[in-house]
Amino acid sequence: NMLDFVFAVDDAVSWHMTNLLKNRSHYSFLKFFGPKKITTIQRYGAGIYYNTLVPCNGRMIKYGVISTDALIEDLFHWKTLYVAGRLQKPVKILAQNENSKLQAALVSNLKSAVTAAFLMLPESFSEEDLYMQIAGLSYSGDFRMIIGEDKSKVQNIVKPNVAHFQKLYSNILQDCPQVVYKHHLGRLEASIDKSPEGQFTQLMALPKTLQQKITALVNPPGKNRDVEEILLQVAHDPDCGFVVNQG
Repeated sequence: NMLDFVFAVDDAVSWHMTNLLKNRSHYSFLKFFGPKKITTIQRYGAGIYYNTLVPCNGRMIKYGVISTDALIEDLFHWKTLYVAGRLQKPVKILAQNENSKLQAALVSNLKSAVTAAFLMLPESFSEEDLYMQIAGLSYSGDFRMIIGEDKSKVQNIVKPNVAHFQKLYSNILQDCPQVVYKHHLGRLEASIDKSPEGQFTQLMALPKTLQQKITALVNPPGKNRDVEEILLQVAHDPDCGFVVNQG
């Protein structure tokens, strides 16, 4: 299997400059354009630049480079959900600087994933259902709509890694009043508040970009309503979870 690394770097131009000197063969023809041009290209799309099919210690790896600021923005606001989506699943953090904003963003991303999953899941569900929903956020979203290849892809992520998901989300779930750990049964039980008030609170806690996407879906052209008003409308909608999924 391909081993996938992501490097968050504070100064992408300097990083690529050094990496071009040490590992020029990792780059495509873009190496001829230099570190500034590569960094400019990196800013497009999900804000990450990948070198792929790199031989390393007898196996193939790929590695993405993202600026720390772009990573933090995606974690807080789900600007693209590309790297944020990956970090909602268990990963191995090899090294991390003492960056309190990044640390807060990593926790915020996990809390947002739980909130979005709660909105899309039924009133009660199993622990595995929750992790399936979270793992599916960056694929298909709605648990009921994950079919065929997508469903097996998500199951293949979750089933062998339930213990890692538990470790990743345990602190957040233990602080959540809607979730009860049945320690003697070794499982989680959740009862989610599906009242309009409960759903509105959750909708207001979603990342900014998702709120904007939901607003664009629900707000007819020409209507100048604020986000809070629209999310209140969505909270009263029986299909609230589906609207969140569409967003």
